[in-house]
Amino acid sequence: MLRDSTILVTGGTGSFGHQFIPMTLEKYNPKKIIVFSRDEMKQWEMAKLFQGDDRLRFFIGDVRDKDRLYRALDGVDYVVHAAATKIVPTAEYNPFECIKTNINGAMNLIDACIDKGIKGVVALSTDKASSPINLYGATKLASDKLFVAGNSYAGGHSTRFSVVRYGNVMGSRGSVIPFFMSIRNKGVLPITDERMTRFMISLEEGVDLVWHAFEDMVGGEIYVKKIPSMKMTDLARVVAPEAKQEVIGVRPGEKLHEQMIGAEDSYFTYEYPEHFKILPNINNWGNCPSRIKDGKKVEEGFVYASDSNTEWMADEDLQAWIDRNSSDIGKI
Repeated sequence: MLRDSTILVTGGTGSFGHQFIPMTLEKYNPKKIIVFSRDEMKQWEMAKLFQGDDRLRFFIGDVRDKDRLYRALDGVDYVVHAAATKIVPTAEYNPFECIKTNINGAMNLIDACIDKGIKGVVALSTDKASSPINLYGATKLASDKLFVAGNSYAGGHSTRFSVVRYGNVMGSRGSVIPFFMSIRNKGVLPITDERMTRFMISLEEGVDLVWHAFEDMVGGEIYVKKIPSMKMTDLARVVAPEAKQEVIGVRPGEKLHEQMIGAEDSYFTYEYPEHFKILPNINNWGNCPSRIKDGKKVEEGFVYASDSNTEWMADEDLQAWIDRNSSDIGKI
């Protein structure tokens, strides 16, 4: 599907874009990938990594600016929407800015993609959009709803929208692993709560899920990758075995455990070997055979959360991942 196509990635200079772009160039050899983002310095740094590859284009712009999106989408076949204001405390203290990017930006992109005849759009979501308690999660839940409903809003147009949802991306810039690694020599690691758990997913797995969504989507599906959980105290012990762990309390808007599928979603959720799929609860799409395919409906009340997960990451598996990726942790 993506082979010989033109793909635009919003927020393309972020952690996801740095992984998605080289993997997609290698696997699908697209005609062009357009990196759409608002930070010129990040684009300049990224362009140096792909110097000489004429399949890459860089486009300065903001999803808040609908006119700029219209220009950037000219001739594009597929879009990956990765742009977001996503740091939880930042969103709590800058709520207007978070809403402008995560909700208004989603609306702008949906309108522009329909009008420009884009074939397919996959939007990146987060565990925090499931039963949200913070503003970031609430804006991403609203964004998810917008992209799902966009398939109906498109009317007779052919543009289709779906969402992928996953949790803590291991080693990404600003995440817990590089943070702990940066301060472990101090001998003390801050733990917000000893009970805290998180899902663990690599960027490569996130890219695979986006590829699968493009191949599988009819429109309106939310794809959730099956991934292992880990306690933050265990993660800290692997990163810095000799360091003391100091409990500092939960930060504003922070959850003890991540949740990607809530009990209310269970009525329209289907299980597959490597992922779950939440189908839309509109237009009777939740019972659509072409969307269900070979999925098995989960039990009523099913919840997919990091504390009740059946799969857990062992210490040695995390250590092996750190050893393999030590040179790249925290850089993208």
